This record gives sequence, C-alpha cells and structure tokens, in this order.
Amino acid sequence: MSVTLTDQDKSTLRTAAYGAVALMAAADATGKPGKVAAEGSVALTAATGVVGHVLAEYPKDSDLGGRSVADLADRVLPNLTAAMALLKKQDQTEADSYRTAVLVAVETAARATKGQPGPVLVDMNRKITEALDAA
Repeated sequence: MSVTLTDQDKSTLRTAAYGAVALMAAADATGKPGKVAAEGSVALTAATGVVGHVLAEYPKDSDLGGRSVADLADRVLPNLTAAMALLKKQDQTEADSYRTAVLVAVETAARATKGQPGPVLVDMNRKITEALDAA
C-alpha cells in the first residue's frame, strides 16, 4: 500500500515523535536531560521506510518548549495519537513502524541515564505508550 503524506502530516509525525523524546528529557530534568534528548533523537533517525524518511528531518517548525512537563504533554500526547490514527488510515505497517520507532527512541532516552530509569521516566514511557495505542 502506498502512503501519501502532506507537509502537515509529516509535521505532525515529526512533532509527536520528537516531542515524545522531549517529554522524556523534561521528565529527567534533575538527571541528564541533554543526554536523554540527544540519544532519543539519534534513535529516531534510525527508523526506516516512509517513517524513517519523515523522521530523518528534525521538526524545525514545531514548538517543543513549555513552562512545564504538563504543558509539553498537553501538546505531544494528543499528537502521538493523531499521528498513529493518520498512519493507520493509510498503512498499518507504517503505523506499526512509527510506533516502534517512537518506543525505541523513548527506551533509548530512558537508558541514557546510568542504571535503570527512575519511576518518573518509567511513568512517562507508559503515558507515551498509551497515547500511541489510543488511536
């Protein structure tokens, strides 16, 4: 099946994926958020297929800042659900690829800290997974 994505669709996919990594970094504010963000972002660029081509470009047009983790989550979590719904309409395989790419990036981000991820990162990972699966 062929996937046709508009520029807006691509922006939604990028913003949601990189936003998930930004959420992990924000949730690790007392640890090493820069390392979390860097490693999670690099993991996104390893995606393949249509999703890989879309995620290879950082979302320059998106606002991934905010006053709090809650502000960021209010934008990112619904976008993750929207991104999955958009891809599921066109190609389940690409939707699965997107979900995997985001979850690998989130896991990579969580492991950027020494030892096991703490409860805050584990909880954020759960929220991101739930948002992906809500579509």
